[in-house]
Amino acid sequence: MFELKKLSPDALDAARQKAAQYRLLNHPFLAESICRDILAVKPDDQETLVMLCLALCDQFGVEGGATVPTAMEVAQQFRGEYERTYYAGIVYERMAFSRLRRGGRAAGQVAYDWFMKAMERFEVAAEIRPAGNDDAILRWNTCARVVNLRSSVHAGHETTGPLMLE
Repeated sequence: MFELKKLSPDALDAARQKAAQYRLLNHPFLAESICRDILAVKPDDQETLVMLCLALCDQFGVEGGATVPTAMEVAQQFRGEYERTYYAGIVYERMAFSRLRRGGRAAGQVAYDWFMKAMERFEVAAEIRPAGNDDAILRWNTCARVVNLRSSVHAGHETTGPLMLE
């Protein structure tokens, strides 16, 4: 087993920029790795936690990729209640879109369940949002539009068992 090397504290900003670039280049595992290196030096770095959460969500639906519980574990590390709630909604929304992309039997119904969970979180986040921040409303509206416009996305799937842990 290899022991991971620590980044120097003065390199964290540049490393964060590299992680952002890897996300934009659709290399979420590389972004995740860099975020974890940054967090090994500065565990409460909120900006890096956001990027890590999003990089994990970018891996939904990829074989060997991240899971909802892994992303939710990161989302629960945010300092503020609004951020924890909002990013929980993001995790659920991203899983819904992942299910739609993968397709398959009942994909729209499974996605619907995830969209409903996301919309619940966004609704709570909207109630406690900081002044001038309507991000939760924007996300809620996006979910609502998908459900309203895609006939394949509808209720009817059983939401029990391991499915909810994807």
